[in-house]
Amino acid sequence: MRGVIFDLDGTLIDSIPDVVGSLNAVLRSAGRREISVAEGRLMVGGGAEPLLDRAFRATGDPANGAEIGAGVAAFLEEYKSRPALETTIYPGAEAALDELASAGYALGICTNKPHQMALTVLDALNLTDRFACSIGKGAFDYHKPDRRHYDAVATGMGIEARETVYIGDSSTDVETARAANVPVVVVTFGYNAAPVETLGADRLIDSFSELSAAIGSITEATLPQPSGGGR
Repeated sequence: MRGVIFDLDGTLIDSIPDVVGSLNAVLRSAGRREISVAEGRLMVGGGAEPLLDRAFRATGDPANGAEIGAGVAAFLEEYKSRPALETTIYPGAEAALDELASAGYALGICTNKPHQMALTVLDALNLTDRFACSIGKGAFDYHKPDRRHYDAVATGMGIEARETVYIGDSSTDVETARAANVPVVVVTFGYNAAPVETLGADRLIDSFSELSAAIGSITEATLPQPSGGGR
């Protein structure tokens, strides 16, 4: 194990207040009602397009493709004005990153947050320099759970995907890890709508203070076991 790759929203950071604030600006312009933070928490996942589609469906008639496209553009423009106004880093995350870096792990980000927006948020939170490679949705024609997205992050870190473990919060993250054939640790405090126990993660953690031990236990479990009858 040489690297640890993280999802971003719902895993390392709680960005819902700024996402919902930006989304509500679009909904108001469209004559729709605003959504609550609790509603928004269940809508994120998959990128901006699915988010806008879910928000329009929750507040009235579904939007057509052109409306979604215009809504995404307006959403991203609004989001640029407040990339981290209310966004917070989850407690213990920075200490965990320090601990992993001190142990010699390369660190990366694989997220379906729009690529440039992900980089902007990382900059605003002073997290950019902690990661050897960070890639969001839209950087390529494919995105997670397509394993090529994950592979690209590992390559950018200078290692192979098989030498990593993925840290996420959702069913998409587990699907990504399975597609890439890597172990996955899921945090229990993220945005996934389904109970995290049902996702099929290799390990669950309730706080970042448990991350190093979880990674260590996965590493030990994958080491070759001695054969019986040896001297």
